[in-house]
Amino acid sequence: MGVVNVTPDSFSDGGRWFTTSSAVAHGLQLLADGADLLDVGGESTRPNAPRVPVDEELSRVLPVVRELVAHGATVSVDTTRAVVAQQAVDAGALLVNDVSGGLADPEMAALVARTGVAYVAMHWRGHADVMDAHDRYDDVVADVLAELRTRLAELRAAGVRDEQVVLDPGLGFAKAGASNWPLLAHLDVLQAEGFPVLVGASRKRFLGHLLAGPDGTPAPPDERDGATAAISALAAAAGAWAVRVHEARGSADAVRVAAAWRAARGGGKDGIGHDDVHDETVGGPR
Repeated sequence: MGVVNVTPDSFSDGGRWFTTSSAVAHGLQLLADGADLLDVGGESTRPNAPRVPVDEELSRVLPVVRELVAHGATVSVDTTRAVVAQQAVDAGALLVNDVSGGLADPEMAALVARTGVAYVAMHWRGHADVMDAHDRYDDVVADVLAELRTRLAELRAAGVRDEQVVLDPGLGFAKAGASNWPLLAHLDVLQAEGFPVLVGASRKRFLGHLLAGPDGTPAPPDERDGATAAISALAAAAGAWAVRVHEARGSADAVRVAAAWRAARGGGKDGIGHDDVHDETVGGPR
């Protein structure tokens, strides 16, 4: 999943693809570099980012979604708002990537149920301006799993079918540093729930800290792609459904290596590489 940020303030590449034409060109380049689908977002979720008015988010996202769909791309919309999700789906998006898992907008679950669109439910504890204050866990793997189960119960109660749902542990969201590593090391716990799993580690802060220089200064976002590709390989080897990345070529290569490694071990090809986002579903629990 290639990231198309149509924002002026995203932590990694804010402003680089802010116009419709540049965002579309970037998306097409991501596809050429090996991305299978494109995640278009118009509101930054970096730490302390302010909310964007809904009309502004719509004006950023919809033209890009329409043009990428017209070019034959499989498109996801990265939004926490049901009204944005609805209009993006109407414009051809096949997946809604909601970092709040439905918590930010009480209308989101009904929208997902009504449209039948594929839906990423991510672990989340609050908007960008407060999320770091919620980085408190007794056992991060068990706590994230329990909170995602609550989200699943509420989605089901609203009429969302299991086969529409992808789970995401929410790396970096209410997890500023060390809390991310146990989730990556125990993806099998989340996968045991039977749903496809999306991993979004690309260029995030915990990688910057891991790659810090001798003086402790974190590596800047654009110097974290090698570490991102390493996580892509590990996630693919563990059977993740997809990885969400800013730079596609390195991760696409890493996924190919992981697929060959899994095949040699007799693990089959049930992780990244399947074309599951189609006909409005992702194939459901495995």
